Amino acid sequence: MNRQAPGKLFIAGEYAVVEPGHPAILVAVDRQVRVTVSAAEGADIVIESDLRPAPARLRRRAGGFAAAATSAPDGLTHVVSAIDVVGALLAEHGLSVPPVQVSISSRLHLNGAKLGLGSSGAVTVATVDAVAAYCGLELSPDTRFRLAMLATARIDAGSSGGDLAAGVWGGWIEYHAPDRAAVLDLARRRGLEETLRAPWSGFAVRPLPAPRGLALEVGWTGRPARTTSLTGRLGRRTWQGSTAQRSFLTRSDQCVRTAVHALEQGDDQVVLRQIRAARRLLAGLDDEAGLGIFTTELTALCDTAEAVGGAAKPSGAGGGDCGIALLDATAEAEISLLRERWTAVGLLPVPIRITSTKGSAQ
Repeated sequence: MNRQAPGKLFIAGEYAVVEPGHPAILVAVDRQVRVTVSAAEGADIVIESDLRPAPARLRRRAGGFAAAATSAPDGLTHVVSAIDVVGALLAEHGLSVPPVQVSISSRLHLNGAKLGLGSSGAVTVATVDAVAAYCGLELSPDTRFRLAMLATARIDAGSSGGDLAAGVWGGWIEYHAPDRAAVLDLARRRGLEETLRAPWSGFAVRPLPAPRGLALEVGWTGRPARTTSLTGRLGRRTWQGSTAQRSFLTRSDQCVRTAVHALEQGDDQVVLRQIRAARRLLAGLDDEAGLGIFTTELTALCDTAEAVGGAAKPSGAGGGDCGIALLDATAEAEISLLRERWTAVGLLPVPIRITSTKGSAQ
């Protein structure tokens, strides 16, 4: 049984989207994680990955969904959590996940280093989908997202789930994160089946049209970043509920709403202005909270893109990984010059296309 899920890029709204109900714009890219599930012998779960030198053999343990997945082998925490969640759903129907071999291949890494395209989210979505299908469950996009969100939230309740939404629905999307703490609490009290059917406070996702005449360019810094570490710093008490936080959220929401309206109206110039505004918002947040969003490489990435007439910003938490630039799609000379200048300062242009949107949720 084969399933795959694409990686993602944040266009605008990162950091704000971590708070339930606040919007972000994401796109799904044509680089995927592929998961293949087949029968296993001699262990409950055998996990193979092209990022690991040898398979991991895991025995079923008590607790299922309630048990922490942090004891999983390095790099496999999200995979084990995804299997556990599907197993918990089956258990509510008196069934179980049989011994399985889960094989993973990723195009979201380069020489073993992550590109910052949401590899954890993509492998979670693909594993949920593949294991469920192997066990005879065909999941709707909404259910696939919710199971992946539950699997992710029990590892890191601070994760927005934007990468999961992009992995499920593809294309350009507007995404609002659910209240993960409330969702986890509901799952503990009422079980998965009821949690999957219940309304999730704050959650919404809908497709957006792509810009009519803009090209999306991606540059990789060569330096992987730890999103959890960066976003986690905003959880400290001095930031939560502060005037600075409220101001940032208000301005980020306005930036995203304006960009969404511009995409819907086909106004590429306003889209470019909002990308520049999103860069300034992240820079202000970096100054205010001292997160280290803008590295030397990401600053150069943005400055170089603006110098050739584009708009650019880090994609996601920053601190490494990748950045994006939007330019006039007909400006072939400028696009070529941008790639040359990125390469000259040590940035790797990453060939990427956007996947098509698969449908809307709620």
